[in-house]
Amino acid sequence: MRDPPSDEPPIYRSFPDLVATLEPILLRNGTSDEVARVLATNCASAERDGSQSHGLFRMPGYVKNLRSGFVDGRAVPHIRDAGTAYLHVDAGNGYARPALESAMPRAIGKARSAGACVLAIGNAHHNGPLWLDVEPFAEVGLVAIGVVNSVTYVVPHGGRKRLYGTNPMAFAVPRMDGQVLLFDQATAAMAHGEVAVAARENKLLPEGIGLDASGLPTRSPQAILEGGALLPFGGHKGSSIAMMIDILAGALTSSNFSHQVDWSAHPGAESAHTGETIILIDPTRGNGSLRMFTQRIEDLVAAMADAGQTRLPGERRLAARKLAAERGIAIAPAMWKQLMVL
Repeated sequence: MRDPPSDEPPIYRSFPDLVATLEPILLRNGTSDEVARVLATNCASAERDGSQSHGLFRMPGYVKNLRSGFVDGRAVPHIRDAGTAYLHVDAGNGYARPALESAMPRAIGKARSAGACVLAIGNAHHNGPLWLDVEPFAEVGLVAIGVVNSVTYVVPHGGRKRLYGTNPMAFAVPRMDGQVLLFDQATAAMAHGEVAVAARENKLLPEGIGLDASGLPTRSPQAILEGGALLPFGGHKGSSIAMMIDILAGALTSSNFSHQVDWSAHPGAESAHTGETIILIDPTRGNGSLRMFTQRIEDLVAAMADAGQTRLPGERRLAARKLAAERGIAIAPAMWKQLMVL
């Protein structure tokens, strides 16, 4: 993994040290101890795994959302048993990850007993990478599919104005070696956070990523962020998937659709007040044992390699995680200074 771009050498911090740096920032800006612990761990995990667009880059956004009052940093999630294989969580206008962690044991229990579980989290704000939400379930032997709808940035295929968020989806399954095979991708041609990072670093984007304010194609990240729009990946196919995610994460959780998010009464806010849905499946119900299922996954992985696929989804994430464990997490000096200010 490349180090963050900087004229100065990166600063290296261990994972526990970075978590300990982030927690007081969140506490000082209005979170409870538990929320600070969960968010700091999640943010540090994203940075450790090489996701600059969802790691430390997001800390100023956390602070803005908390200071503006748009997000309740002390929210206590309310978990409702909505059926044999259904849990509904009201995040209380707090962040989604603490709500997810509070419901995780019950969701796993339902998936084990019923064979599957729908975990619908509403009235929530999701700021981290989605793979971190599904990975823990795969680590205990479940198949996990997660979707989140976000702030409207994406014009629908054939449309003229923003309607959908980047609306990511993630999928994770256990492997025989104890690792997890997963992917996490936006339904936009590029994640909004990656566009923001490109703007910060003054880099041009590839063709086909977005439109400027007049509706013309542009490679400028600034033009996309300042009144423009992102395009869905794959034209009408990505647009249809974005619609599906808006329904699963918005309507199903009794939360906002992407285009309904309104932070106008909270100057400085920038998060999506929407929902998240995770679908869990116990693979042993159809395969007899977890070992039989994971062997099937290894057969597919071998076939992928035989077909010429040189890198598995999530492989760079695992490589970054391994490197961070060996040398520490590389942090750009400018980012570290910003953290110190916060």
